[in-house]
Amino acid sequence: MNTDFSFEQTSIEGVWVITPFLRDDNRGSFIKDYNEEVFRHNGIEYLVRETFYSFSKENTVRGLHFQREKQMPKLVRCISGSIYDVAVDLRADSKTFRSSVGFELSSENNLSLLVPAGCAHGFFALTDALVSYKCAEVFMPETDDGIRWNDPDLGIKWPVTDSGNVIISEKDAALQSFADFASRYQSL
Repeated sequence: MNTDFSFEQTSIEGVWVITPFLRDDNRGSFIKDYNEEVFRHNGIEYLVRETFYSFSKENTVRGLHFQREKQMPKLVRCISGSIYDVAVDLRADSKTFRSSVGFELSSENNLSLLVPAGCAHGFFALTDALVSYKCAEVFMPETDDGIRWNDPDLGIKWPVTDSGNVIISEKDAALQSFADFASRYQSL
């Protein structure tokens, strides 16, 4: 079994920062960012059911997204460029409910963030960025939902220098507040 991966549990249970298998030589580099057996050996049961890629221009915010039903755990990695990636714990039975963690993911550091069911996910593009999402559930547009990225109740410390310069979709700009989420659903 390949043991060149490393797994770091964050302050939120089930959210992991993962360093993938990486080899560099005179030709360039080779990266393996997922292996079911290696993940299982490290106590993480994770099966990929669907993969997405998004390209975001610098200063774009995506999220904070979740699915109300058949929640969509995701393994996120920035293939090109750099993002500030965030997971928010929305599990009421969790000791870190409403807490968030954020990490820079880039083509330089090759890190991945594993976001489990029960957490919202979003990111801010520090540069133009191509992002990969290896999802453990299929996307269901009818249960797609989210919370505004800059909701003051969440207090996420985004590395945004000028919020008036942020690029955001109409859909994401209209997402509910955390208070509305808590009133409607209590938790995921």
